[in-house]
Amino acid sequence: MTEHPTSHERPQPGASPADPRGALLRTPEALPMPATEPLQMPPSPALPAQARTGDAPAEPGTTPCAKSSQGASSGPGTSATSDTSANSDTSANSGTSTNSGTSASSGPEHSQPAATEPDPHRPRPAPESIPAQPGAEQAPGVPDGQERRLGQGLPPGSPMPMRRDGDRLRFVGAATRRIARGLDLDEIVMGLCRATVPTFSDAILVYLREPLPVGDERPVGPLVLRLRRTDRIPAERDTENGFMPAVQPEPSDLSAVTAELCEVRPGGALAEVLRGVRPVFADAPAARAALPELIGEDGPFTVPTGQRAILAPLRGRRRVIGAALFLRRPERMAFEQDDLLVAAQLATHSALGIDKAVLYGREAYIADELQRTMLPETLPRPTGVRLAHRYLPAAETARVGGDWYDAIPLPGSRVALVVGDVMGHSMTSAAIMGQLRTTAQTLAGLDLPPQEVLHHLDEQAQRLGTDRMATCLYAVYDPVSHRITIANAGHPPPVLLHLGGRAEVLRVPPGAPIGVGGVDFEAVELDAPAGATLLLYTDGLVESRLRDVWTGIEQLREKLAATAQLTGPDHPPPLEALCDEVLDMLGPGDRDDDIALLAARFDGIAPSDVAYWFLEPEEMAPGRARRLARHALSRWGLEDLSDSVELLISEVVTNAVRYASRPVTLRLLRTDVLRCEVTDDVPQLPRLRQARATDEGGRGLYLVNKLARRWGATRLSTGKVVWFELNRA
Repeated sequence: MTEHPTSHERPQPGASPADPRGALLRTPEALPMPATEPLQMPPSPALPAQARTGDAPAEPGTTPCAKSSQGASSGPGTSATSDTSANSDTSANSGTSTNSGTSASSGPEHSQPAATEPDPHRPRPAPESIPAQPGAEQAPGVPDGQERRLGQGLPPGSPMPMRRDGDRLRFVGAATRRIARGLDLDEIVMGLCRATVPTFSDAILVYLREPLPVGDERPVGPLVLRLRRTDRIPAERDTENGFMPAVQPEPSDLSAVTAELCEVRPGGALAEVLRGVRPVFADAPAARAALPELIGEDGPFTVPTGQRAILAPLRGRRRVIGAALFLRRPERMAFEQDDLLVAAQLATHSALGIDKAVLYGREAYIADELQRTMLPETLPRPTGVRLAHRYLPAAETARVGGDWYDAIPLPGSRVALVVGDVMGHSMTSAAIMGQLRTTAQTLAGLDLPPQEVLHHLDEQAQRLGTDRMATCLYAVYDPVSHRITIANAGHPPPVLLHLGGRAEVLRVPPGAPIGVGGVDFEAVELDAPAGATLLLYTDGLVESRLRDVWTGIEQLREKLAATAQLTGPDHPPPLEALCDEVLDMLGPGDRDDDIALLAARFDGIAPSDVAYWFLEPEEMAPGRARRLARHALSRWGLEDLSDSVELLISEVVTNAVRYASRPVTLRLLRTDVLRCEVTDDVPQLPRLRQARATDEGGRGLYLVNKLARRWGATRLSTGKVVWFELNRA
């Protein structure tokens, strides 16, 4: 049975049959081939074998057909044998093939079968002619390891020149894959440099527009190119006649010898090359005038002569965004015409990647800005409580999700602690989160009870859409009474870490998520002792594919207790370190969701630092308020503030008792500042105005605004509270 070889390539004329590259060498121009007569196929009952070097001889019954140097077969039944070298010389000099049966055969034979009917198993014949490569013949006396085209050895460590179409295709495929792996601008530019040096060029300079346009925006101002990155073969491989100046810069740094900024002159040579989009050789007329403008006319950098430099514009989807300059040393083989196509492919893929990277960077910037807008950058510093927070998105590319946290100061030195989670991780979830957070802040300003706040949040979620659901936990801490009121809407329960190191999961009614509608929420009031720490979190901290919610909550409780044991029973752990320890409990595969964490350390206000009175709404109330405040300041050692406090209290209490129908409340708080609060049952808020010279009143709030450190008025569910603060000496 006849054996069919798997390769049917025919060698190039003038190339050694032992050279594995000889069959695929090509140049831009093909040599003319002589006309040949039709092949005469001798009849044969069996399919002949095609032998190659090292193959077994053909089996009996086959008719060998001798191979000529130009690929023509001899006549029927004729086969001549001559010296290989003589045949090669004759074929090379004459450039013709014979049909008289005088073809030479010096080794393996390619037999041409003659069949009366087409055989489906017959291999497809090779092309009638393959373009010859000028200078591809191996020079006499040149070893196999030397460069065949130039007849000289390659420098040590230099790559073999790409002389096959397959080599170029494989290189372009590998280079574009490397460029496509980059996500940001620096990764893409570095991928272009690392893919081309030293395989395609000895050095590369990449210029990008400054600033880079984003999307469809139209650049304003002149076109300025900045040298973004350079790369080259290390200095120890450079030769004396290289493109580098006499003083060698550091490896991979050509910016020291080239201009960093280049302003493209409208109508200039560089502008014309960039507008043409196609890569050009350095010896092209347009490039000869454009290169000095690009790299600087007075710099020591010199471009290699001939076709050893390619200038390739980088064009994005809508406009030119830069340029790349590929360089080869003089001792290396010059670029070929097909290398312009390679440079064009590299420039196109790099420019599109840079365009996408800029768009991705803008989207990431927008997401960061959205996160900073939706979430508080810093938390307030309310009296009697210290706060710490953490936020981790589900993935680095997500940036922002539907989880949020907040701390809202309330009247009476109280503070509202909020944590919530909108279902989903899209930008829509983030937008809904922002609306719910704003609604919660507005409701908190009305001083509504926690269960009422959740009720109104539920109504707002229903107005946003039928599928807008979220969980939320709302708590109000009072540092004077050391109590906390909590209402829950389908959120994981908080964990309270006591001063002695005991951690407990608070029993809070779970409630239904907001957005369900028609559900009543219930609030519970619990003790919040001084030194305790309340931890509010979203389910991303305790739930993952590897564990359920309650298992994660138990692990969180154990983690808090173990962390508290490290600082002893009399000292609570620092808040920032406690948050970091809590996040350390997350293992690989536990980051399935966003994580929002809010930790509150309850310090409270000692009863000795609080003075509290009820005043009847009568004319004698302002005088009584001044006397009570004077005694309290004397007891606290703050006599220096007596005059200012008495004046301001008299003005605020006078305004309150003028319209109040129930007793007015006066409270003084001594913390890092002195705070005074006056509460009445009138919902209208006072307004600061400029009194005329003829007015008898209207100057009370003006005095408060001038003398107090801060002041404000907040509407309550039962009236309002007006407060001011003074610095303690």
